[in-house]
Amino acid sequence: MADTNHAAGPLRSDLADGILTLTLARPERRNSLSEEMMAALQAALDDAAANTDVRVIVLKAEGPVFSAGHDLKEMTAARAHEDRGRAYFTDVMGRCAKLMQTIVTHRAPVIAEVNGMATAAGLQLVASCDLAIAGDKARFCTPGVNIGLFCSTPMVALTRNVSRKQAMEMLLTGEIIDAGTAREFGLVNRVVPEDYLDQVTAKYAQTIAGKSPLTLKIGKEAFHAQAEMPLADAYAHCAQVMVENMLARDAEEGIGAFIEKREPVWTGE
Repeated sequence: MADTNHAAGPLRSDLADGILTLTLARPERRNSLSEEMMAALQAALDDAAANTDVRVIVLKAEGPVFSAGHDLKEMTAARAHEDRGRAYFTDVMGRCAKLMQTIVTHRAPVIAEVNGMATAAGLQLVASCDLAIAGDKARFCTPGVNIGLFCSTPMVALTRNVSRKQAMEMLLTGEIIDAGTAREFGLVNRVVPEDYLDQVTAKYAQTIAGKSPLTLKIGKEAFHAQAEMPLADAYAHCAQVMVENMLARDAEEGIGAFIEKREPVWTGE
């Protein structure tokens, strides 16, 4: 597969061997989720959903801050509007919610590679990804309570990753947790030495990219659907998913390859 490399405003996009790497590239602005950054991320994710060459997405950042969350200078400027910013805040929060849900519902698995600080909506970005690999110097917090702005929307993603008590600890105190604590809480999958972060993330991405894209799509959809259901409904739903999955050409090919002791050839059907 041909490699592609595109710079698009605050976001750098690189596609190679089925792995799309999206790099937040505004370190001088702490990679904040400004209007420009959110628009660039949304466009890149939408494009990736329609590009069958994309098997896995890696989300990373330049500089010492993964993302500091919303651009508070943009938000503050909106207070000069006649409605004190109500319409603007509503629009920005709506676009951020759409972006996070796009990650969760995306057909391709999304891996966050976190090196540095992830705060507020930046932490929300990490928590929305399917997997998160952190460097040992990474830090995380939901500091809104410190400035009179409770991290209510980051709370949605946070509480779907960690226990309620741990989520409330972060939300009520606004204190920073280190990478090891984030792993204990369940916010990240692995913590690795900073020098090996790219290598470990690449290994995860390569392993996942080698699977059937149809199977990954089916599995990701079913995972999130059943998580919101009562137990009996979850089993009923997933049993039907298994039936449909068994009828797919890729399942037939994969099982046949296993029995015949050969590598499968995926078609995505």
